[in-house]
Amino acid sequence: VMAAWKPKERILLLRNPNYRQDDYYPSDAAPGTDPALLRDAGQRLPLNDGIVYTVVKEAITSHGLPWEVQRLGCRAEYWFTPTPPRTGGEAAAADDHELAQLTHLYALNRGILLTPFHNMALMSPATTAEDVDRHTKVFGEMCAELAG
Repeated sequence: VMAAWKPKERILLLRNPNYRQDDYYPSDAAPGTDPALLRDAGQRLPLNDGIVYTVVKEAITSHGLPWEVQRLGCRAEYWFTPTPPRTGGEAAAADDHELAQLTHLYALNRGILLTPFHNMALMSPATTAEDVDRHTKVFGEMCAELAG
């Protein structure tokens, strides 16, 4: 359920109180499965009370950078091209190794780890709304500095 929407900044979605009542996190796993994956075993789904989306695309467009951000689930991937690549060849052509390194180091020097070998941010169940806000703030500051 959409609880709050601040255009170009933040969206807050809360647990739907009418979500089916018979959905539970699995309580069994294959042999050798990391026990940490079963820490939520038997709990009713969805596990979280809400999700906060912050908008990093606004930082890109407001500074006139020819980049794209694609979100899939808990992943936000940054592309240094004005349109998202549709093929592996387009993705390879869009790669800017120096800019990717700068992005990683800029974030790392401010306490944010981007996924190594990819130019993306992954959010885990342990990621807080404050963590996401910090990432968005740092990303916006980087965009402002690069746009100069």
